[in-house]
Amino acid sequence: MFFVQEGFTYRNFLMDIIAVFTFVVWFWLLIVIYGDLFRRHDISGWGKALWVIALVLFSYIGIFAYLVTQGKGMAERNAQQAQQTRDELRRIVDFSVADEITKLDQLKKSGSITEVEHGRLRAKLV
Repeated sequence: MFFVQEGFTYRNFLMDIIAVFTFVVWFWLLIVIYGDLFRRHDISGWGKALWVIALVLFSYIGIFAYLVTQGKGMAERNAQQAQQTRDELRRIVDFSVADEITKLDQLKKSGSITEVEHGRLRAKLV
């Protein structure tokens, strides 16, 4: 209440910035958690409904509870999703490690890349 009486001050500006930042972080966490929750196949619809109710009614406590209880699973599901996306992209684009190594060898022979670059890029592919 005291902040309002002061008018526009640096402290009020700083508090507004902190409030906006907190809101954005809270909203982003909700998006991430809802995305993870609805992608899951290991819990039933009732379990998802309970998490949604908890997140709506007790938003901050629900977010922290989900992160504490399901954090490791979230990381594993994100890594698995990223790997599936990479595999799908390689299948669609017809990516082959052998083809890429052949291209690297041609670049090295033409002098476009050095021996060090060739070794680093080849190690990344393998």
